[in-house]
Amino acid sequence: MDFQQPLARGVLTARYKRFFADVVLDDGRAITAHCPNPGAMLGLSTPGMTVWVSPADGPKRKLAWTLELVKADGGLVGVNTMHPNRLVAESLAADAIAELLGYAVHRREVKMGDASRVDFRLEGQDRAACWLEVKNCHLRRSGTLAEFPDCEAARSSRHLRELTARVREGDRAVQFFVIQRTDCDHFAACAELDRVYAAELKNAAAAGVEVLCYACDISVDAIRLTRRLPWADAPSRT
Repeated sequence: MDFQQPLARGVLTARYKRFFADVVLDDGRAITAHCPNPGAMLGLSTPGMTVWVSPADGPKRKLAWTLELVKADGGLVGVNTMHPNRLVAESLAADAIAELLGYAVHRREVKMGDASRVDFRLEGQDRAACWLEVKNCHLRRSGTLAEFPDCEAARSSRHLRELTARVREGDRAVQFFVIQRTDCDHFAACAELDRVYAAELKNAAAAGVEVLCYACDISVDAIRLTRRLPWADAPSRT
């Protein structure tokens, strides 16, 4: 995924009301950017951090900038939670995700259960449909471990239960974590911040939901899915 226009660098002065970020750009302009991230952004919203913002395209946008990247621990972190679906869509179209090959049709935002929509429903001839839910992961608290979620995530837990129901009906289901960091080499559910979600993820995996975690290469020009990372606290198989 290429950024459509050059990003502007600046310094974060405040992130507030979840969706607003005040930034002073390198040219001295003070702007308020849309922060497309409903999470806590732990470790990524400290005033003084170097950030990059993109200019908004839509003429109806109230805010002319979007927060895209944060420099943390010497590397770049993607904080725009809209991008993981785009990254996965590009990789599916390019047959770049080995575990998800062989599906000719990639449907977006398909109804799943009574109250949910799944990010992708993959369909192929003579094979069961694959329900694919994508989550953005940008939390790193120590070492090289990526964690999800960074706050309580009741909606994400519901998605896991819906994926499990699809497996029980005979379809395939995948929970896909896009790790928008360059400094992690394994993944775990963050039970300290949401023990319910951590338990639900293990329950879903035990029921047959597949868990895939992919790292990204990140620059101020583009973000790319690269390689699969191991799930550190995956339930053991007997």
